[in-house]
Amino acid sequence: MTLTHYLLYLAAVALLVLTPGPTMLMCMTNALNHGPRKAMTSVAGSVSAVLCVMLLSAMGLGALLAASEAAFNAAKVVGAAYLIYLGIKTFRSDAAVFEDHATPASPSQRRSFFLKGFLVGASNPKAVLFFAAFFPQFLNPAAPFAPQFAVLALTFMAFEFTVLTGCALGVSRIAPVLRSSRAVRWFNHVSGGLFALMGGLLLLTRRHA
Repeated sequence: MTLTHYLLYLAAVALLVLTPGPTMLMCMTNALNHGPRKAMTSVAGSVSAVLCVMLLSAMGLGALLAASEAAFNAAKVVGAAYLIYLGIKTFRSDAAVFEDHATPASPSQRRSFFLKGFLVGASNPKAVLFFAAFFPQFLNPAAPFAPQFAVLALTFMAFEFTVLTGCALGVSRIAPVLRSSRAVRWFNHVSGGLFALMGGLLLLTRRHA
């Protein structure tokens, strides 16, 4: 992989990661409702999911989903159902801003927020197809695969972590202007609706769209 190819990869990754999606919305919602520490646990879960998706693509799951409509549809329904569930749960949430921001998360809470971030990050089966199709464009078939994959994967994860962290901490900084429970409920209603919408749109996706 030449420097030119890597710079093109950087530009493509920046565009992809900066595009709003479920993980970005989740980190912002968690930061507002539960504080930056717990939101960062979700960020860690989401970035871990990205790594797993890239590894699964490299191991051939992307080819399986591309070849099998039944496998793709099953993964799609599971991912969409989780996003819709998360949307309903967020919409109905009455969490009050600043209620426990200073309280360290318990181990069970950390696991819960990490799992939420992981599931949202892994909820779209098209991500596996995307990485399976995206990575080969920047790989040199004459060079060893593992080092190239490591560079591409770590670069993507670094961008993802930076952007999601910025979203979480940014919302936390403006949270003082949203102290009222009414403002938090409004934010949760909008976020919940968007999660459900994303889940519905995921149900409409096709393998070769």
